[in-house]
Amino acid sequence: MDDGREDDGREDDGREDDGRENDVRKADGREVDGRKADVSPQRRRFFRTVTLVPAAAVVVGLPGCGDSKAPGVAQSPHRASAYRPTFFSAAEWTFLVAAMDHLIPSDELGPGAVEAGVPEFLDRHMNTPYAAGDIWYMQGPFVEAPTQFGYQGRLPLRDLLRVGIRSFDDYCRGQFGGKTFAALDRAQQEQLLKSADTGKLKFADLSAKTFFDYLLNEVRAGYFSDPSHGGNRDMAGWKAIGYPGVRADFIDWVGVRDKPYPLPPVDMAGRRG
Repeated sequence: MDDGREDDGREDDGREDDGRENDVRKADGREVDGRKADVSPQRRRFFRTVTLVPAAAVVVGLPGCGDSKAPGVAQSPHRASAYRPTFFSAAEWTFLVAAMDHLIPSDELGPGAVEAGVPEFLDRHMNTPYAAGDIWYMQGPFVEAPTQFGYQGRLPLRDLLRVGIRSFDDYCRGQFGGKTFAALDRAQQEQLLKSADTGKLKFADLSAKTFFDYLLNEVRAGYFSDPSHGGNRDMAGWKAIGYPGVRADFIDWVGVRDKPYPLPPVDMAGRRG
C-alpha cells in the first residue's frame, strides 16, 4: 500500500548525504548551482521566521514587503490565475492581488503569493463559518484592547477585510488624485503598506493596523496551507521551507538542522511536489 513514503537513501544514522549539495534553499540564501543566491533581506527574514515556528503562528513584522521588482504599476493582476472570485468584488480582488504581490513577492528563487494561488485561497476562505464569524464570540462589549487580548471589534473577518479594502482605496483616492491602491506605482504601494503595518496610516472606519495584520495572517495561511484550499499551488510554500507535507514518516529528520529534507512534499490528496 502506498503510504506516501519513498526510499530516502538513509544509512545507519538516518542522515546520509542526499546528493543535493547545490539544493535551492529559498529560505536563507545558500548556494544555488554553486553560487551564492541573491535573496532579498525581506524574503530571507520571512522564510527564516516560518522555519522556526508553525506557519499558523507566525505573526511578526512585515516580512514580505520588499522592492523585488522594478518600479512601476503593479503587474500582478496579469499574472493571477484564471480563478474568478465568488466573494470579493472585482475592485476588492484587484486590491488584494496588488497587496499580496508585496507581502510575499516573487523573485528569481520562487513564486510569490499571487503565483501560489493565495488570492484564491482567501476568496474561498471568506465563504467559511470562521470568516463569517459564526464560530467567534461576537457579542459586546466592543473595545480597543491590548494586543494580547485579541480582536475585540464588531466585524467578523470577511467584513473586516472588506471595510479595510474600501478604506484603503478611499484613502488612496484622496491622496493620489483619484487613483486606487492598485493603480499606484510599486514604491507608493510599498510605503502605504508599511504605514499601515506601523499604525501611521489612519482610516475613519477601521484601524489600518488591524486590517493589515489580519490580511497578512491570511496571506501567510494561504501560502502554507494544503493546496486543496486554493493556495500553496504546486506546494511552493512547502518546498521553500523544506516542509515534507503529510508524509507518513519523517520522524528521523525532525531534529536534523544541517541538511535539507531529501524528498519532495506530499499533500493531503497524496500528490508529490
